[in-house]
Amino acid sequence: MGDNPRMIWNFTKMHGAGNDFVVLDGVRQTIELTAERARALADRHFGIGADQILLVEPATRADADFRYRIFNADGSEVEHCGNGARCFVRFVHEQGLSERNPLRAEIATGVIVLDEGADEQVTVDMGVTSFDPSALPFDVQGLASQRQGEDTLWELDLPGAPDGVARSVLVSAVAISNPHAVQQVADVDTAPVSIVGPLVESHPRFARRVNAGFMQVVDRHTIRLRVYERGAGETLACGTGACAAVAAGIRRDLLDTPVRVHTRGGVLTIDWNGERLRMTGPATSVYNGQVDIDKLVFSMALGR
Repeated sequence: MGDNPRMIWNFTKMHGAGNDFVVLDGVRQTIELTAERARALADRHFGIGADQILLVEPATRADADFRYRIFNADGSEVEHCGNGARCFVRFVHEQGLSERNPLRAEIATGVIVLDEGADEQVTVDMGVTSFDPSALPFDVQGLASQRQGEDTLWELDLPGAPDGVARSVLVSAVAISNPHAVQQVADVDTAPVSIVGPLVESHPRFARRVNAGFMQVVDRHTIRLRVYERGAGETLACGTGACAAVAAGIRRDLLDTPVRVHTRGGVLTIDWNGERLRMTGPATSVYNGQVDIDKLVFSMALGR
């Protein structure tokens, strides 16, 4: 490492309802974000610490203002992050990258519209939701299912479940750029999220893994939610998970729009007209900093 120039990256630590991020400006500085570097940044003991790493880049398509990329704490790149999208637009405005509002951000599956309000809340047009299992993708061949309202509940076997935990769960399959499997529980506080979450997330029927949602219906306009995220584990809030849960709840005839989603990190409001989903919630900047990325990666390798 001695002859290599130091690679210093400027970053901002942000969170949306407790779902926390390291945000990198790839417009004014050169960022080559590998899986190894993403893991180092996200590490809560040896790095900065985050659920996801967000990267702002120049757009690659004419109908977008910027490109929005998301890397999980395990280094995997994913299609979308709703809480991150709110932080993305606030970062762009606070850093002076653009004054445009609403802002159009390019993600892996298309373009999303981000609107920063005067009340410190940010609204994101999350796009169109699909309930086709192949969109996740989710292999449902041979699975038992049942109808609830307009939704199909799939019986997912959990052969690795320990004694005292159900060996199967009923899930709604929801794709909002990224995949979700939503199950209803009586109480999110006592739901075995740390046990069932990993079993669902890595279930072989989900070819690209899945985000596992645990939804408690409080009333027709209120739910409580916990999400075990693909590649990140349980987070304090998950924006796409909130959207998936609300859409599934409405299709099951349990909810009416709009719905307030109480997560462990804060409250999100989801509005769904049957096609496009809109999510409103907070986006907060915590601090700015600098990191010598290769020194961080090297020191972590030595420490382990």
